[in-house]
Amino acid sequence: MAKGNNRNLLIAEQLLEHLGGAENVSASTHCMTRLRVSPYDKSKVNMDAIKKTDGVLGVVEEETIQIILGPGAVNKVSAEFEKLLASADGFDLKDAASKNKSEIDKKNAKPFKLFLRRIASIFIPLIPALVASGLITGITKAVVQAEWLAADSQLAIILTVIGSGLFAYLGILVGTNAAKEFGGSPALGALAGILVINPAVGDIALFGENLLPGRGGLIGVLFAAIFIAFVEKQVRKFVPQSLDIIITPTIALLITGIVTYIVFMPVGGFVSDTITKGLLSVLDLGGVVAGFVLGATFLPLVVTGLHQGLTPVHLELINSIGDDPLLPILAMGGAGQVGAAFAIYFKTKKKSLKRAIGGGLPSGMLGIGEPLIFGVTLPLGRPFLTACLGAGVGGAFQAHFDIATIAVGVSGLPLTFLVHTNQILLYLAGLAISYAAGFIFTYLFGFKDEMAAEFK
Repeated sequence: MAKGNNRNLLIAEQLLEHLGGAENVSASTHCMTRLRVSPYDKSKVNMDAIKKTDGVLGVVEEETIQIILGPGAVNKVSAEFEKLLASADGFDLKDAASKNKSEIDKKNAKPFKLFLRRIASIFIPLIPALVASGLITGITKAVVQAEWLAADSQLAIILTVIGSGLFAYLGILVGTNAAKEFGGSPALGALAGILVINPAVGDIALFGENLLPGRGGLIGVLFAAIFIAFVEKQVRKFVPQSLDIIITPTIALLITGIVTYIVFMPVGGFVSDTITKGLLSVLDLGGVVAGFVLGATFLPLVVTGLHQGLTPVHLELINSIGDDPLLPILAMGGAGQVGAAFAIYFKTKKKSLKRAIGGGLPSGMLGIGEPLIFGVTLPLGRPFLTACLGAGVGGAFQAHFDIATIAVGVSGLPLTFLVHTNQILLYLAGLAISYAAGFIFTYLFGFKDEMAAEFK
């Protein structure tokens, strides 16, 4: 145990050094596989040294520097990293921020790209809860439908309550994170979520019709939470500090509540319906072609980290139509990657490359693709493209059979528990097809051992 802790500490120390020291770190967080660091001055960051650090599987340089460490390892290294930051002293964060605030990387100034990253930042902290709740819900439904457990048994009821709680109150968590992300008070963001999901909303009649609780879904919640953060900041400019705790939140909530019921819920509902109907139309009209394109283009999205921005889309599909036909298609991205990795493993004579693949395959089959992407296929080049083609084949299969999930969770094999019970075998067949297609494309056209010059 001690040796493991020492190794994690060593990695954290090396990363902090290569990032320019604690005085150059503005903020840090982590998701399931990546340590995400915001440096004050990117010119002080030694990207090459970070990439060569033991334990680092890859690096994505975007608005934040995303250091790929892999599942499990990222939690431990991040904990040590945060301890190092907390123990650092001798510098003024505010002063450092003011000196470097004007130095914004131009490539990160694209409004749409920045917007997607902010949305992703809202949902990334919720992923563990979504995965846990989704798996419990999916497994419970599968067991009940298989008649291994009576639906009205106390055990089934308990499991259902445990698994479904998050989805009933998800708007509160999304509102909390959204307000925080946009500079507002998390508690007011939670209230913005409650404004939308409160069952009492049904008693409000506007323009001759009663409002529908939850109308607008997470889109409406995002509108309301971002708006309440904006109002809070504007009101605070004019309120004496001694009265701020009373006046600012009261005015922010009152204004946001009125605007939410008149504007955000109807508009959010329209946007939600548009997204849902648009995606369903693409899948209905495009069929296997749409499935192929969506499956094949998902891995590049994972490379940029923007795939997390799709989480509200998945959740809105489930909220609107009861299931999600998009997630099984996109899940084939990881499956094609696994097939490509197997092909390289059987074809290469490089022992270090075999070790890298052997270490990444288990997590890849469980839906965590970053270790294989950044440790194997992306550095090699062509195998990444053949993995995308394999994913496209699997995506076409999932689209043809209209496979859909009942909750959001990790892709790969664990997603088996989240698809409709009568579709489990079809989903697994699509997964196997994607494995096979990724393997065949890579074995025949995607890899030669001379590509792996950096491996021994």
